[in-house]
Amino acid sequence: MTPAARLSAAIEVIEAIDNQRVPAAKALKEWGTAHRFAGSGDRAAVSGLVYDMLRRQASSAWIMDDDTPRGRLFGMLRLERGMDTDAIASLCDGSRFAPGPLTDGERQALTSRSLLDAPAHVAGDYPEWLDPYLIEAFGDDRAAETAAMARRAPLDLRVNTLKAKREKVLGSLRHLGVTATPWSPFGLRIMLGADARNPGIQAEEEFVKGAVEVQDEGSQIAALLSGAKPGEQVIDLCAGAGGKTLTLAAMMQGRGRLIATDRDKRQLAPIHERLSRAGVHNAEVRTPKWEAEPLSDIRESADLVLIDAPCTGTGTWRRNPDAKWRMRPGALDIRLKDQAEALDRAVAFVKPGGRIAYVTCSVLPQENGEQILKFIDRHSDFRVIPPSQTASVLWDKTDDFLAAVYLSDEGLLMTPRRTGTDGFFVSVMRRQG
Repeated sequence: MTPAARLSAAIEVIEAIDNQRVPAAKALKEWGTAHRFAGSGDRAAVSGLVYDMLRRQASSAWIMDDDTPRGRLFGMLRLERGMDTDAIASLCDGSRFAPGPLTDGERQALTSRSLLDAPAHVAGDYPEWLDPYLIEAFGDDRAAETAAMARRAPLDLRVNTLKAKREKVLGSLRHLGVTATPWSPFGLRIMLGADARNPGIQAEEEFVKGAVEVQDEGSQIAALLSGAKPGEQVIDLCAGAGGKTLTLAAMMQGRGRLIATDRDKRQLAPIHERLSRAGVHNAEVRTPKWEAEPLSDIRESADLVLIDAPCTGTGTWRRNPDAKWRMRPGALDIRLKDQAEALDRAVAFVKPGGRIAYVTCSVLPQENGEQILKFIDRHSDFRVIPPSQTASVLWDKTDDFLAAVYLSDEGLLMTPRRTGTDGFFVSVMRRQG
């Protein structure tokens, strides 16, 4: 497919998303099925155009003064891809498979309009109803913070220190352009261009033998800040597919007891194969059965309970731009209830002197600091460990990291703009006694 044909295909997919109200992944899959002649490079390019438009949907419509699939896509090419009017016009000559020529209005918009007078929710590309929540989170910086959340994320990897050292994997994956992440001591990063396909990490020998896993650097740091140590009893209460479980296992160096569970047993399905590939031998997976508590035999004996809490995912908008436009106000209320239940459930398992590490991939205060304040009000025997102490696991980078994040009495918040990671909130609390 020519670049112009890819542009027409992206417009077609965006029209399907709008008209059928389907997720972007579904629309792209259906387009690929109907256009089997398109090669993998074509599909990746069309996907990149669609997702970049979703990242910049509001600002792209604003810049074009046109909230149509065509208008939003052209606005994205200007804002995200940095293409000028002539470059965009060259793709729209009206020839076979190409979009129709630019109108005078489109040329005028591409040439003269800017985001200087755009409201924050447009400049930052987020739903307008979220503005009061983001004012509470970031104040006047909300447009800058959310604009950073509207850019394409890199691909981050975590070196499994049970099997390899970062220096060795840096060498063996050099052909993928990997570099060391700035904060995590076992992170690797692959920067991705606009049309780049995600490299086939799963086919790499280092992945097959369990030396690396795909994991955002912020997620790696969140697990690190929990302070899991060899010999401890650690519970991953909302383990899901096991990303943080694997990080905890590496931190524990194969010593101690690691238990992974999740209310949704479907989420646990991939964890068994991942633990095996990673060479983890001190972990057990507790799959829930009906309404019974899978941890009923554990009573105030855990050194650490990690809660990777169900949340709105606002911190992952770089990777899931479709999600921010599909998010509805009621979703926040549901997540707040889920988080409070997970926190209260964890209390029964933590021994005196033990810790709860509460993590969300959200930037909304209601899911973060406000949840912690309410929890401590319900459970007065818990105290927040100051972030300056939990961040000491980053060694010589502690001071720089603490200067970069948002700090509060309840924990710390990483953001794409401040730390180059996804948005993660972390609070570690110790039980008194």
